[in-house]
Amino acid sequence: MVKIGPVTLPDFPLLLAPMEDVSDPPFRAVCKDKGADLMYTEFISSEGLIRDAIKSKKKLDIFDYERPVGIQIFGGDEESLGLAAKIVEVTQPDLLDINFGCPVKKVALKGAGAGVLRDVDLMVRLTKAVVRSTSLPVTVKTRLGWDDQNKNIEEVAERLQDVGIQALAIHGRTRVQMYKGEADWTLIGKIKNNPRITIPIFGNGDIDSPEKALAYKNRYGVDGVMIGRAAIGYPWIFNEIKHFIKTGEHLPAPNIEDRLAVCRKHLRYSIEWKNPVVGINEMRRHYANYLKGLPNIKEYRNKLVTLKTEEELCAVFDEMARVYEGFQFEKTPISLINYHENCPVD
Repeated sequence: MVKIGPVTLPDFPLLLAPMEDVSDPPFRAVCKDKGADLMYTEFISSEGLIRDAIKSKKKLDIFDYERPVGIQIFGGDEESLGLAAKIVEVTQPDLLDINFGCPVKKVALKGAGAGVLRDVDLMVRLTKAVVRSTSLPVTVKTRLGWDDQNKNIEEVAERLQDVGIQALAIHGRTRVQMYKGEADWTLIGKIKNNPRITIPIFGNGDIDSPEKALAYKNRYGVDGVMIGRAAIGYPWIFNEIKHFIKTGEHLPAPNIEDRLAVCRKHLRYSIEWKNPVVGINEMRRHYANYLKGLPNIKEYRNKLVTLKTEEELCAVFDEMARVYEGFQFEKTPISLINYHENCPVD
């Protein structure tokens, strides 16, 4: 088992990464159904929480069926992060996570997210302010460093552990890399094998298949992996990895009925959480990923992104189930470039 404070996770847990405009409660619900062990909210601005911004407050919504679940905050000011931590604690998540990994300009260049990697002393002060302000277990998500010449994650890991974080997730890229190139896990493995490090270390970056998850588990010795982009439109990846690690065999690929069932459930949760208009509109970004690999899909996709009622959308799902009955999907229709690199997926 893996322990983060009072939170107990299974051996080699699979974490759903916090992804802006993706990791909302409806998406987390389908990922939980498909095997995610620990999930995080979209990242929340500490300044937004303090100002009582509606969008920030809405992101605090968590539900019992998601547990264990963490709320992730970001910011570059000690007082604001400390106050935000107190606000978060009232909502009673299982964990509180600090985002020191978001690479987008509007965050990193304003001294938050991955921007804090340029000032480790500041990162330590910010983390200490959060740890002091809450009784929740505090975790951190970050990157290897700012750029190839400044990969300071080894110092960061030791110093953040020293001020009280209880787990660390590391994306194997620098801020400058954004999501380009391959994630480098060598430093992640080095940190995990550092005898000074006693907290769980989770690796993140490019885990897009059961084979890779098992290979990285064995090669780098991490306590678990965090999956982001590969879960968009393919929440089945969590159970597929678990089954492969346990048996060495692949689960059958989800068929059209499986995919449409998840579309329906995701849509229903989206409508219930947001309201029919917003829920239907925001669900539109997911259909292409769920239905990737279907031939001649353009006509149906156009309907799904224009229809305005749940009844109409479900009628399209019913028609697709008939038209594509028996269709065999490729084993792993996963792409890590489906999400625009400038969106703060981290």
